[in-house]
Amino acid sequence: MRKLQTQGVHHITLTGADRQSTIDFWEGVLGMPFVFEQPNLDNPDEGHVYFDPGDGRLITVFTNETRKGTPDRTPTDPGCVHHLAFNVSQATFWQAVERLDERGISHSGPRDRGFMDSIYFTDPLGLLIELASYRFDPPTGCTHADVLIRAHRIRVTRGDYNIDRAHLADAIEELILQRQDSLSDDRGPKNPYG
Repeated sequence: MRKLQTQGVHHITLTGADRQSTIDFWEGVLGMPFVFEQPNLDNPDEGHVYFDPGDGRLITVFTNETRKGTPDRTPTDPGCVHHLAFNVSQATFWQAVERLDERGISHSGPRDRGFMDSIYFTDPLGLLIELASYRFDPPTGCTHADVLIRAHRIRVTRGDYNIDRAHLADAIEELILQRQDSLSDDRGPKNPYG
């Protein structure tokens, strides 16, 4: 049977509280430009606000002026969203603790994830948000996923517990060797430095 091939996330829609608290969090805290709004076309009692998370795709939120938020953690039962993760630069990541502290937002502090760094906190409605920052840049013409699938295979072959920096470095080297031609090969003169 043929697949319905996806080509990326189109948008994610969340249920929010009122319009202003939604804008205050998504644009005010996370810096996502508020790009447009319209009514929820399936429920005339709700608004539908749209934010750009930084890649031109959309995070959208249904709002209702009578709905109040609760900071209680959203359900994590099977089938529920556990958390949303947003990409940030290393420069921004290492400012996150200070900037969240300035706003009085409780957070996990930096977490080492081997191939990335993470910090967690909840939105005003209890949804867990992750700021994630890769520890590597993929080679030109490759994606983060290209590097990670190769790093995973290296990790498994070596019997290591999780992907870490050495796996990433070796994966990047393999990808470059695979994609980049060189005039040097095993038949030519040996490199005196290697």
